[in-house]
Amino acid sequence: MEIPSKYNPQSTESHWYEYWMKNGYFHSVPDEREPYSIVIPPPNVTGILHMGHMLNNTIQDVLIRRARLLGKNACWVPGTDHASIATEAKVVAKLKEQGINKNDLTRDEFLKHAWDWTNEYGGIILEQLKKLGCSCDWDRTAFTMDKERYDSVIKVFIDLYNKGLIYRGYRMVNWDPEAQTTLSDEEVVYEEKQGLLYYLSYAIEGSDEKVTIATTRPETILGDTAICINPNDERFTHLKGKKVIVPICNRVIPIIEDEYVDMEFGTGCLKVTPAHDINDKALGEKHNLETIDIFNDNATLNSFGMHYEGRDRFVVRKEISKELEENGFLVKTETHINKVGTSERTKAVIEPKLSDQWFLKMEDLAKPALEAVLESGDVKLHPKKFENTYRHWMENVRDWNISRQLWWGQQIPAFYFGDGQEDFVVAANVEDALELAKEKSGNAGLQISDLRQDADVLDTWFSSWLWPMSVFGGIMDPDNEEVNYYYPTNDLVTGPDILFFWVARMIVAGYEFRGKKPFENVYFTGLVRDKQRRKMSKSLGNSPDALKLIEDYGADGVRVGLLLSSAAGNDLMFDEDLCQQGKNFANKIWNGFRLLKGWEVADIQQPEASKLALAWYESKLNKTLVEIEDHFSKFRISDALMSIYKLVWDDYSSSLLEIIKPAYQQPIDKTTFDQVIGLFEQNLKLLHPFMPFLTEEVWQHISKRSESEALVVAKWPTVGKIDEQLLEDFDFAAEVIAGVRTIRKNKNIPMKEALELSVLNTEKVSNRFDVVISKLTNVSDISYVKEQLEGALTFRVKSNEYFVPMEGAIDIEAEIVKINEELTYTKGFLKSVQKKLSNERFVNNAPEKVIAIERQKLADAEAKIETLEKSLASLS
Repeated sequence: MEIPSKYNPQSTESHWYEYWMKNGYFHSVPDEREPYSIVIPPPNVTGILHMGHMLNNTIQDVLIRRARLLGKNACWVPGTDHASIATEAKVVAKLKEQGINKNDLTRDEFLKHAWDWTNEYGGIILEQLKKLGCSCDWDRTAFTMDKERYDSVIKVFIDLYNKGLIYRGYRMVNWDPEAQTTLSDEEVVYEEKQGLLYYLSYAIEGSDEKVTIATTRPETILGDTAICINPNDERFTHLKGKKVIVPICNRVIPIIEDEYVDMEFGTGCLKVTPAHDINDKALGEKHNLETIDIFNDNATLNSFGMHYEGRDRFVVRKEISKELEENGFLVKTETHINKVGTSERTKAVIEPKLSDQWFLKMEDLAKPALEAVLESGDVKLHPKKFENTYRHWMENVRDWNISRQLWWGQQIPAFYFGDGQEDFVVAANVEDALELAKEKSGNAGLQISDLRQDADVLDTWFSSWLWPMSVFGGIMDPDNEEVNYYYPTNDLVTGPDILFFWVARMIVAGYEFRGKKPFENVYFTGLVRDKQRRKMSKSLGNSPDALKLIEDYGADGVRVGLLLSSAAGNDLMFDEDLCQQGKNFANKIWNGFRLLKGWEVADIQQPEASKLALAWYESKLNKTLVEIEDHFSKFRISDALMSIYKLVWDDYSSSLLEIIKPAYQQPIDKTTFDQVIGLFEQNLKLLHPFMPFLTEEVWQHISKRSESEALVVAKWPTVGKIDEQLLEDFDFAAEVIAGVRTIRKNKNIPMKEALELSVLNTEKVSNRFDVVISKLTNVSDISYVKEQLEGALTFRVKSNEYFVPMEGAIDIEAEIVKINEELTYTKGFLKSVQKKLSNERFVNNAPEKVIAIERQKLADAEAKIETLEKSLASLS
């Protein structure tokens, strides 16, 4: 097979992905092999490939491809999340463009539009992952709203309800007025924003006296039902038992006392608005206050807003402050930094709102999950630092608000049959619900038409917390073969931002429904940021087009570029130059292979240098393999790649190929060629998880392979013998080679001109690598001497001295002048370092690391001066 002169990622990638798919290498079914399973963190069905997905899925692909090479039954399950809020918002927006209002549709009509949208756009991101090389079992592609997943969610809801863990309650919730749904605490992002603190005066009933309160939300005074003072605050003793008049609405409300009030904040008087603040709600319940909700679901004011009815809350804030000022109620304003809760999905400022919602009791459910991570270590977090965050969340867990006021999602299986708060039943379908309702109500005459299902859907996370179980088809079925084989899964790769949203909840679900952990390891990637450390986002315009990167640098180049600087849990400062580095690496491998295959092979004797180099590289490969195994065991994926990168670039390409390279127009011996091809194949196996396309292409060019011999299903290398002395001797020889090459470079001596080398072997180093030194430096003779050689340039490797006779090779007089100049400069540098180290103030105050660097400079300068003086003496 002819090898193209250049590596073409575009044609190569499409060809080999199609080949892998055609031969079913990614598909897995239970068998006698050890399973290795991972589940994809399901991207939103609305999503397209971005840099975070690229990093996360590249790491997953590295893990799954390596497991496949290790002979395990590797199964990577892909899929998408229905993303209730985000998807419904997109469908509503599309309908609006068509002149259709969601509120004019029935639920079924809207869901048809939602499914049409999902079927049209929902698979985009999964198709894009194929471009990246992701070796998922596409036959297993799951969706959190497909029938199997939908049914499992309903089954779990009913189970938890029957256990008394799910309940309906009237609580203060986080309300997203844009999506018009409740949010869990974890879906609220708190941002510091500068606003105003408004000081308002309330008239005391039956008196000319006034009391001043401070608030950041003057519009909510229309929902005030009390003023609260601290009973220990002597400033307000005279107000006890009195009432005040709320400005504008003129409602008379009581002054109550409670130690909850912070006497140091604002004026020490607190307005109490139970419908719009969780702490005010608690005060209201404690003191039996009236609750007045002034907002509509879209955060406009309702009839309690009086003449502001129908206007947006932020518009009213400006207008009411103006009205308060004109009527003498606004005393003053001050700038104030406030933490404002915003919706993670829509970015709208959330409203605290009293609402009937469904909740899941979390306290007892969280205990096994807490123990699994922090006590037994059954689930390991990488990096370990995230255990503290996990502990904080799980020890302070609150009941989970699982209902959402949306249509897109799993509809809550609660059916109402009366007007009372308890007049409902929970069942998988309306037929079962009817029987339960008849039994509960004692009314045998109830009809299906008498039942109405709860309109709300379940929180998206209530489906994705079951993901590692539901993708294999078994939640609570102890006899399900697939879930028993693949579950628990092995590793999870995700971002730390969903540690509680998803990771912790999956652990909770795993122990509750299967009695087992859902995975062994959780590997947290960092965020992908730009060179200015900014998070990549559409709004900043700093996120490159993922597919354009693949087009420009090849999928392998992008994968290497991302991984080379992506340590676990640390943010990645993305620079497109990293992808260029990855592309250059691919070209290096390709060109090295073409060089190798371009040599004529003959049945001739193997040179000693080649024999030695091959033995050295085999030891180096085995030692690197030990490093790689250690890195993988600790989830240091980028370190594993760097070890392979150095092995292939430095040791294989720059050293081994140079040593075994035959002389110009001469053949290479067959023994060496066969051995180096075998070692190169080992390199390809190590590289394959990171650079799947390039390595498969080269692998298939080496020789004709059957489908069972493809690299994707080859065998991962095993660690062989490591000759430490051989490795040590090579490293020493490499420094000698560098020393001779430096002399050639500095003295402009061409490579074709042979040199002689004499060695004062104080280190008692083996001479076995002399044949390699001779070949790579064109040294005609290496002699071992008992004393220093006169008339030669010299360099040191440790305590060994090396001499290169210069007579005839250089202009002696010019060289003496050059060495003297360098000697003068180095002596001056030495004096500056000595001066710094003799300064007690510097030595006593500088960090130890800085002092160590200066001392190393001192030692290096002294050694250089000694070498220069010897060279000068020799030339003189």
